[in-house]
Amino acid sequence: MNSVSFCADDFGLSEAVNEGIERAHREGALQAASLMVAGTAAGDAVRRAKANPSLRVGLHLVVIEGPAVLPPADIPDLVDAAGQFPSHQLALGLKYYFRPRVRRQLKAEIRAQFAAFAATELRLDHANAHKHMHLHPTVGAMMLRAGLAFGLRRIRVPAEPPAVLARCGTRPGIGDRLLYCWTGVLRRQARAAGVASSEHCFGLAWSGHMTAERVRLLLANLPDGESEIYFHPAAGRDPLLDRLMPTYEHEAELAALLRLGRRSERADRLGR
Repeated sequence: MNSVSFCADDFGLSEAVNEGIERAHREGALQAASLMVAGTAAGDAVRRAKANPSLRVGLHLVVIEGPAVLPPADIPDLVDAAGQFPSHQLALGLKYYFRPRVRRQLKAEIRAQFAAFAATELRLDHANAHKHMHLHPTVGAMMLRAGLAFGLRRIRVPAEPPAVLARCGTRPGIGDRLLYCWTGVLRRQARAAGVASSEHCFGLAWSGHMTAERVRLLLANLPDGESEIYFHPAAGRDPLLDRLMPTYEHEAELAALLRLGRRSERADRLGR
């Protein structure tokens, strides 16, 4: 038996993203979204979430390429003068692992992001991290520890099975296979903390390009167990998306979710 859920990342990044997520939930198949609590449009996202109480909302933890919650003076080794995390994943990973002063600041920022989510008065459905930085064992451990204090019960383990991708026509490389093995570290951390996760996750290899055809392929080849497919929908382009994700097909991903919703409606009518 298999089951699948659909989640959107970057809720709060911009109003175009927020509008896309709201439409994908109201008119399509989207069930959950992950909120960037310090995002430019986080307040707008929270208002939309409260107007759509059936949308499950979690924390999209940002510790790379995005804004922090704490002021730069409190976390000077993490962010620049504008309060932005840098984009260099390897350099950040080394700092987070080897430098105690950096780890203390990181711990404070992660807790502050969970506290900011709690202040929205939304129910915390899940947590994951921007660019999957919670696969870093230090970040993953801190996210779980801080999250438990705020009622965290589920996280995303971005384990994308290479065999399924191969059946969908995408040949996984050695890096994809190594990453899939590495996700076992996060899964063990979650289990030890008593936090649930889906068994499989899709959206890494086709990040930003989860078109209707690719979703169709995935749904036809889902493995047994619980799967999550995550998306980056938006109602249109804006300068922020053009700068951060110039190649992403945000509108095509929204169209895929809307199409899934229409297909589900047809199936319901036929079932009745």
